[in-house]
Amino acid sequence: MLINDLISIVFRLKEAGKTVVQSHGVFDLVHPGIIKHLEEAKTQGDVLVVTIIRDKDVRRGPGRPIFPEELRAQNVASLQQVDYVCIVEEATPFECVRRIKPDIFAKGQAYKERDRKIHDKIYEEEKEFYFGKSTIYETQGFSFSSSNLINNFLDLYSAETKDFLIRFASRYSFEDVTGRLESLRKMNVLLIGDGIIDEYHYCAALGRSSKTPIVVNKYIGQEEFAGAVFIIANHIAGMCEKVHLVTLLGKKDSREDFILSNLKPNVEPRFFYRDDGPTIVKKRYVNQYLNQKLFEINYLNENYINGNCESGIINYLKKVVPRYDLVLVSDFGHGFITERIIKTISKYATMFAVNTQTNAANTGYNMITKYKRPNFVCLDETEARLATQDKFSDIGDIAKRIASKLNSDFLIVTLGKKGSIGVNKNGEINYTPVFSTKVVDTVGAGDAFFAFTAPCFAKGMPLDFVSFIGNSVGALAVQIIGNKKPVEKHELLEFIHTILNQR
Repeated sequence: MLINDLISIVFRLKEAGKTVVQSHGVFDLVHPGIIKHLEEAKTQGDVLVVTIIRDKDVRRGPGRPIFPEELRAQNVASLQQVDYVCIVEEATPFECVRRIKPDIFAKGQAYKERDRKIHDKIYEEEKEFYFGKSTIYETQGFSFSSSNLINNFLDLYSAETKDFLIRFASRYSFEDVTGRLESLRKMNVLLIGDGIIDEYHYCAALGRSSKTPIVVNKYIGQEEFAGAVFIIANHIAGMCEKVHLVTLLGKKDSREDFILSNLKPNVEPRFFYRDDGPTIVKKRYVNQYLNQKLFEINYLNENYINGNCESGIINYLKKVVPRYDLVLVSDFGHGFITERIIKTISKYATMFAVNTQTNAANTGYNMITKYKRPNFVCLDETEARLATQDKFSDIGDIAKRIASKLNSDFLIVTLGKKGSIGVNKNGEINYTPVFSTKVVDTVGAGDAFFAFTAPCFAKGMPLDFVSFIGNSVGALAVQIIGNKKPVEKHELLEFIHTILNQR
């Protein structure tokens, strides 16, 4: 059943004088607590509607959901208490409740815990936005935690990772995590960097051409995402109340309207324009069924911006950079961040964080070593090894050498499936394992890591905590196609709450 069909059914039921109750969630494991919850929910009205979150929107932790959406829906539909079941999107929490408009929304005790720890804003300040005029009724069900059952009886993580999480939980409670992330809300952040439009063109292989040695593909559809510095701005805007963005567009085909429509309301953009190139677009052609990238075409002018454009940016940065608690530089090496702009940021910033990206257009040329005394640096392993021209040495030694050369306070190197390694000003090394168990797309994961870790560092949080937050964000980011959406704070807290419940 589609949600629009369910909305029509609920409307007719209410018109007929029936009281409609709705329960909403993942319903991955139908345990006794779930049964008790649904039984009690049904007693509150005439009709019980259950909405099931789609697989792609489940952010409950590693390996979730265990069962695919169709099976989860079938399991719930087989229960005699339930009258209607619908699988729904959950890009915005509880959006389906606002649309369906039940008389009563039934939440279990698991939601009570999230009410206090995670979704206090949803249930208090923004209650009407998410739930409209629906009455919220708390059942006595959910006394069993699906997340705890999954964590403790299914081997989703290695023994090493479980031991790490147990040790981390002994140092930081969940309340510590929420409190520290909440402290970022008032941080004044300036973000400078390359903006990129990511296009995913989906296709399916038809077969080998009869005349040339190529595989012919059939076009299926496409999606466009605001990536690079645009998605970083949206990540940060989920934690901080105000984000100021400075970036470069092309005068011809600027895509400005698309960009503005894809930035969060609390992102304040300041666009500069180059007249010798387009706004950067990267088109990726993807086999839809395998989710495998076939090839990519870049539309860009990779030469540095001309003198007039550069001077205008520098004059602007001189005025605004000193006003901010933290300046983030996302440098993709596509001609925007010049040597003079780097010197301006270094001179006027109270604190600045840098991520220099290596990609097909700049391999071997866009090195972190062009920056002097950045406070925080975030690189991946390839970028770190290129910066030191060292292919084989221990990555911990490489991280120490870069941090020492740059005179940075913190440096974190992401290691893909091996997690991340960080070093502080005292040369202390911290290793954090990877938390992802499902990878949909790695594009944008590094941007998400940088967006969350840099503000945490700027608030004086310790290296192990900053690294943990980064790896948690990364585990969520790799479940998102491209830069389709940012990692939201509530999703991060939900994930962390789950993985810290290891036994």
